[in-house]
Amino acid sequence: MGSILESINYPKDIRGLDTEGLKTLCGEIREYIVNCCSSNPGHLASSLGAVELIVGLHYVYNTPSDKIVFDVGHQAYAHKILTGRKEDFKKNRMAEGLSGFPNRDESPYDAFGAGHASTSISAALGLSKAARLTGSNEKVVAMIGDGAMTGGLALEGMNNAGEADDDILVILNDNEMAIDGNRGALHSYLLKFTTNPAYNKIKTSVWNHLGSSRFRSWIQRVVRKIKAGLVNKSGGDLFEAFGFRYFGPIDGNDIEEVVRTLRRLKDIKGPKLLHTCTVKGKGYAPAEADPTTWHAPGKFEPKTGKRLSGPYKADRYQDVFGEVLRNLARKDPKVVGITPAMATGSGMAVFAKEFPDRFFDVGIAEEHAVTFAAGLAAGGMKPYCCIYSTFAQRAYDEIIHDVALQHLPVVLCFDRAGLVGEDGATHQGVFDMSSLRGIPNTVIAVPKDEKELKDLMYKGLEIKDGPYILRYPRGMGEGVEWREAEPSPVVTGKAEKLLDGAEVAVLALGPVVYRAMEAARRLEEQTGKRPSVYNMRFLKPFDAGVMDEISGARAILTVEDGALKGGLFSEVSEYIASRGLKTVVKGLGVPDRFISQAPVGEQRKSCGIDAGGIYSELLELFKNN
Repeated sequence: MGSILESINYPKDIRGLDTEGLKTLCGEIREYIVNCCSSNPGHLASSLGAVELIVGLHYVYNTPSDKIVFDVGHQAYAHKILTGRKEDFKKNRMAEGLSGFPNRDESPYDAFGAGHASTSISAALGLSKAARLTGSNEKVVAMIGDGAMTGGLALEGMNNAGEADDDILVILNDNEMAIDGNRGALHSYLLKFTTNPAYNKIKTSVWNHLGSSRFRSWIQRVVRKIKAGLVNKSGGDLFEAFGFRYFGPIDGNDIEEVVRTLRRLKDIKGPKLLHTCTVKGKGYAPAEADPTTWHAPGKFEPKTGKRLSGPYKADRYQDVFGEVLRNLARKDPKVVGITPAMATGSGMAVFAKEFPDRFFDVGIAEEHAVTFAAGLAAGGMKPYCCIYSTFAQRAYDEIIHDVALQHLPVVLCFDRAGLVGEDGATHQGVFDMSSLRGIPNTVIAVPKDEKELKDLMYKGLEIKDGPYILRYPRGMGEGVEWREAEPSPVVTGKAEKLLDGAEVAVLALGPVVYRAMEAARRLEEQTGKRPSVYNMRFLKPFDAGVMDEISGARAILTVEDGALKGGLFSEVSEYIASRGLKTVVKGLGVPDRFISQAPVGEQRKSCGIDAGGIYSELLELFKNN
C-alpha cells in the first residue's frame, strides 16, 4: 500500500482525510523533508517544527483563494510540498529549481514573498485590506516565528492591524516556550470557551447593541484587562494591548488540536492571534537535540544524522571574524560585539562565551542594532556590529542619521557580502557598496582574504569617525595564513599594487582580486600581454593615486563582487569623466538584475567575475585598445 503523500499534489487532496490520515500525512511529510534535505541541503529544523500548522492551515482554509503569508520562509517546506511542488522540492535551492523561500513568481499559493524576517503581519494586513476594498471574502493568515516577532516591523504591523480591525489571523509559532506550564483545566476551558461560535455570536451581539458609545469602550477595556489577567502567563496581555484577541497557547504539533482551533477561529471577526507552541526539528531526533546546528546542517545521513560536510579547505570568513574579535577584546576592554540574532552564523559565539558582558544579541532588529551601537560609541565604547549584508539594508537610515551624521566610531561588519549561493535573490549581499558609497564620513573597506580581514579589523580600533564599514563574503577564504601573522598596518584609502603591467589596468575589490590575478597570469602565459593589477582594498575613500600611476593605460577594467551600478565601476567612471580623460573603462560585477539561487561558483560565472570571465574581458581590451 502506498503512502498518503504519494496521492497528495494540492491542498484539495488533503481535505477528505480524517484525523488519523492527517497524522500519518504529517509524519510522511517530515520523512520526505529529511530525505530531500540530506542530499540537497536546506533549512531543516524550522520546517520540521511547522508541519502540523501548515497541514492544518491548508486543511481548514480554502487556499489559494484564502491567503497564507509566511514570515522569513524557513518554515515553509511543507507548504511547498503540498502546493504542487512535491517533485520539484527535490531541486529546492538549486539552479533552475525552487527558491528556498516563498516566491510569488513560483506559485499562486505563495501569497507574498518572504526571505527577510518580520514582514508577514504588515503584508497580511495589506492583503486583507485589499480584499475588503475589492469586495472579496478571502481570509488572510500570517504565520510568524517567535524570533521574527522581535523585529520592529512585526510590532509596527501589529499596532496598525489592531487599530484597523481587519479579519486577519496571526499565528505566533513559538518553538522556545514550554507548553506544559500553560496546560491544565483553566487554560483548556478558556481556550474552548473563547473560540466557541455560540459565545462569539453572543459577544458580537452585545457589542453591537452597546453601539459606539464611551460606555461600550469602557466596558471593552475592563473585559480586556480581566482576560489579560487570565492569560498573561502566556504573554496574551501584550497582544490584547495591541488590539488583538489572544487565543492559546496550543500544541502546534497536535494536528487534531490545530484543526479544531483553526476551524473555530476562522469566522471570528477582527484581528486575532493564535499562540502555538512547537518543537523545532520535530520528529527528527538530531534536529530536536540541537536545533541551532540543524537549522541549516548541510548534507547528512538521514538514518544516523551524521553530517557529511567534512573539514573545510580553508577557514571561513565568519570564523576569522569571530576569533579576531575575541583577540581584540582581550587587548581592549572597550571592544563590544553586537549581532541581530546571528551569533553563531556570524562567528561571534566564541566572543560571547569569553565576554558575555560585552556581547549583545539584540534579536532580529537591525535598525536597533545600529543605533544601539551608535549609543555605545557615544558612551566611549568600541562597538563591532556584525550584520549580514542583505539584512543591513534595513538599517540604511540609522547608518546615516545615527552614525555618520554624528561622526560616531562604529565598526559595521557586513558578513555574507556579495553573492551568497543557494539562498538566492532574497539574501544576495550585493547592494551595500552602491547604497552606502554616497554617505559622508564613511569608510568602506573590502579585504581580499583572511589576513587582510584581520588587518582591517585591527584598523577598526583606530577609528575616531564613522561609520567604518567592513564587508566580507560568505564561506571559505583563500587559505592564507592569518592566525600567527601579526596584523599589518593599513593606511585608510590606500590600494595595493599586486602586478606591474602595461596598457590595461585591473582594479579589483575583495577576494575577486585572486580571480583577477589568475586571469592576468593566464593572459601573460598565452599572449605575452600583462596587465597591472591592483587590490583597491577601499571603495571609500578611493585611492586617486592609483589613477595617476596608470595614467598611461589605454583601458581600465574594474572587478567587484557587488552591484555594478554605483560601486567601484561607477567610482572609476566618475573620476575619468570628471577629468575629461579618454581612457576606456569597462566594469565586471553583478548586473542590474536579481540573481537566483545556484552555487556561488555558478553565480560568479554568470556575472563574469570568475577567472574565465575576467580573462575574456582582458583579452578583448588588449585586442581593441
